[in-house]
Amino acid sequence: MTRDVKESFGSGPGGPPPAPAALAAKVRTLAPSMTRSMQRVAEAVANDPAGCSALTVTGLAEHTGTSEATVVRTARLLGYPGYRDLRLALAGLAAQQQSGRAPAITTDIAVDDPIADVVAKLAYDEQQTLADTAAGLDTGQLGAAVSAAAVARRIDVYGVGASGLVAQDLAQKLLRIGLIAQAHSDPHLAVTNAVQLRAGDVAIAITHSGSTGDVIEPLRVAFEHGATTVAITGRPDGPVTQYADHILTTSTARESELRPAAMSSRTSQLLVVDCLFVGVAQRTYETAAPALAASYEALAHRHRR
Repeated sequence: MTRDVKESFGSGPGGPPPAPAALAAKVRTLAPSMTRSMQRVAEAVANDPAGCSALTVTGLAEHTGTSEATVVRTARLLGYPGYRDLRLALAGLAAQQQSGRAPAITTDIAVDDPIADVVAKLAYDEQQTLADTAAGLDTGQLGAAVSAAAVARRIDVYGVGASGLVAQDLAQKLLRIGLIAQAHSDPHLAVTNAVQLRAGDVAIAITHSGSTGDVIEPLRVAFEHGATTVAITGRPDGPVTQYADHILTTSTARESELRPAAMSSRTSQLLVVDCLFVGVAQRTYETAAPALAASYEALAHRHRR
């Protein structure tokens, strides 16, 4: 069984260009999948939006040691119809940065850093990750995923490792508002359950890399059996999106020796999961509110002294 799949990350060519605030987030998210020459262009516009906004397409090509065609392709990959639109966004981003935004903390955590510095660096990275995720999240895709989940007969959530913890978090939230939801981290059990899905069900895959086979396989099975499928991923060009009706893109802080990608990716995944859950709770408020109150009351005695 096949269905048309529309890959989406913000706005692509033909749609409205992303807001300036989303530009840096998109560069950080998409750069790993770009060619090296396109990476040079993307890094240049993210690191110096003011300077690059003053350059013509020829000037930026010379500045980055690339070609005009590479500059235009990079602009389009970032969601802008052409270089002129990218320049306008760069000018807007530069204006925002000059309006009093705090300087970025870019130093990695060192083994001998005082704990106070560790706290400050981690706090900044977490804030930046959340801001990037919010800026790059496609609310149209999110709304569609919410609509499907709110009326679903059943919701399966797939994730392994750190993403498996996020999958459990989402399933538990949905259970508390009266929905039938299960989280699966065992790949065999995930596929076994996915086979039982059909139209009217929802399957959600959580994978930062977008290439985790143990998550892709059950999503593919669910997709082929007619379920509505959602991918929460940091790589909107990853293999998992082949089987996703709706794509919710996360961001991540820069990986370092003492802070692997799993830590920062989980922060952005939890934000997306919370947005999805709150949206579903809003759509199902008449049943969600009593269910939430009942679950709270049932557990209240466990929190009393």
